[in-house]
Amino acid sequence: MTLQIPSSLLPSDGRFGAGPSKVRPAQARALLSAGDPAHPVLGTSHRQSGVKDLVHRVRHGLAELFDLPEGYEVALGNGGSTAFWEVATASLVRERAQHAVFGEFGAKFAASTRRAPFLAEPEVVEAAPGSVAHLASSAAVDVYASPHNETSTGAMAPVRRPAGTDQLVLTDATSGAGALPVDLRETDVYYFGPQKVFGADGGLWLALCSPAAIERAAEVEASGGARWVPEFLSLTTALANSRLDQTLNTPAVGTLVMLADQVEWILAQGGLAWSSERCATSAGILYDWAERRAWASPFVSEPAERSTVVGTVDLDEHVDAAAVVGHLRDNGILDVFPYRKLGRNQVRVGMFPAVEPEDVAALTGSIDFVVDQLM
Repeated sequence: MTLQIPSSLLPSDGRFGAGPSKVRPAQARALLSAGDPAHPVLGTSHRQSGVKDLVHRVRHGLAELFDLPEGYEVALGNGGSTAFWEVATASLVRERAQHAVFGEFGAKFAASTRRAPFLAEPEVVEAAPGSVAHLASSAAVDVYASPHNETSTGAMAPVRRPAGTDQLVLTDATSGAGALPVDLRETDVYYFGPQKVFGADGGLWLALCSPAAIERAAEVEASGGARWVPEFLSLTTALANSRLDQTLNTPAVGTLVMLADQVEWILAQGGLAWSSERCATSAGILYDWAERRAWASPFVSEPAERSTVVGTVDLDEHVDAAAVVGHLRDNGILDVFPYRKLGRNQVRVGMFPAVEPEDVAALTGSIDFVVDQLM
């Protein structure tokens, strides 16, 4: 039987997915008003001014949002962060990579470099889900790779170069970019998709690349030998197209519209500092609530490692998380299920900047109501 949560407890918007995430109404309206009669965006060539102007807005907006260091460039291409793991494997790793693995996303990138027949077995620094693995200096590697925020487990790690290295550092920022503080000088490639913080659809990757990364890609791709880099996986090709405000292949224009609108919205609110503080406020509400409940606890034990954009909360074995999630969904509170492969009795909450902190508080009250009824 469906439980009816009192309307006074419900959030104003019930979308708490870890990605695809909540889309603001203004982003949806932007799709209807994109471009103008002389320079339309939807239903026209992506090589003409309408769509190229849109890509220009995205690239320059991201450069401002992240305070791009001198010489860094914004590149974009089709395929999402999953595709960028293959781009990095083909175009950036000379011989061996080191991976910090503390969840599904870090493990998948490590699997990519392990499968590549032209690369040596990667070094893997691993930590159990719910904690964080840190990169360690090694003379045997030429690329270091780590997630900034592990979407699957709700753990976040600092973006920091291993001491004493001049090799490339790659940061998977898929669910953290635009909402977690970052000094880009500590990494050479900060890459992400638009479907988390930026509230757009998937299928696009974006990468903020240092001069060292740009130089490495040109060197690796020109090396020949056993290395064949398909055009679709070529970072130098993506960069060449990005400088022209376009992508190699036809992009999803609707995604670009929503992405540009979200970037400009965050900038108008106060930029990365505002976004980071807003998400930290929501995370404080969620974790404080969990710590005050006898039947709930934050999954990530170390407070400094608890993500402020994707929060995971374990429920006691006597509380059926699947039933809680089902009753919430019946009441319009969506997508707080745990990562499928993690297999834990928990809820997972997206707390991206489009999510109101007051709605996170309402979510916790709604969970309290459902658990009280079930127990």
